[in-house]
Amino acid sequence: MGVKKYKPNNAARRNMSVSDFAELTKKSVPEKSLLIPKRRTNGRNNQGLITVRHRGGGHKKQFRLIDFRRNKDGVAAVVNSVQYDPNRTARIALLYYVDGEKRYIVAPEGLKEGAKLMSGSGAPPVVGNCLPLAEIPLGTDIHNIELQPNTGGVLCRTAGSKAVLVAKDIEAGWAQLNMPSGEIRRVPVNCRAVIGVVGNSDHMNIVIGKAGRSRWLGRRPHVRGTAMNPIDHPHGGGEGRTKGGRHPVTPTGKPTKGTSTRKKRKSTNRAILRRRKSRRYGILKLY
Repeated sequence: MGVKKYKPNNAARRNMSVSDFAELTKKSVPEKSLLIPKRRTNGRNNQGLITVRHRGGGHKKQFRLIDFRRNKDGVAAVVNSVQYDPNRTARIALLYYVDGEKRYIVAPEGLKEGAKLMSGSGAPPVVGNCLPLAEIPLGTDIHNIELQPNTGGVLCRTAGSKAVLVAKDIEAGWAQLNMPSGEIRRVPVNCRAVIGVVGNSDHMNIVIGKAGRSRWLGRRPHVRGTAMNPIDHPHGGGEGRTKGGRHPVTPTGKPTKGTSTRKKRKSTNRAILRRRKSRRYGILKLY
């Protein structure tokens, strides 16, 4: 796991870098039974209207079915291979269960081919195993965390991400997690999580290098609002180059800087014990 840089034999190559893919299993191929076609939306909804700007094109992909629930309890599995997934920043691991079933999971850092994994209550707290928060020791790095029991992991699934289990009260039924943003969040103690840190942590150090490489990823050019006409964006128009003449907003007029967009009375507010940004604590991370 690392970053490979190119020799600057032209302008595009000068600052470009890619992953060295050292953690991948050589000559591994995707499992056909876990592949489904991925339909392109190009940022449009079911009515054909653009709801997400600057999306379109990109290389053709197939979607890998990932097991975020890890609900095959008490059945041992062996890591057949660690593979590349074009749909996410993390690597994925192909598991062969002893009963013949095959599943993909998000590969944690340090997971190797041939490792044996287990899920469910009673599983040992080692890297790659999935078990309830009530059975995980305090101070453990975890990922793929559920917010509600038996719904599948939704937190900390990107490359290099992790949360830390800092406290738990089994009688009250809650566990406290220190999130990557510094937020302290409360989660039901019977929710599941996977031990370890998500692999491919050097993904953040990769430099795209040229505009065409962004197009391969399905990212179209991003045009500034101040370069548009008034009919296209609230910042458009004016004589000469202007700063928009107002506070930064989206094309629909919603503020984009310095304004909270979260609902004040959202039901999950009671689960957040400390915000990632607050006047009292600032942007503080406790790990």
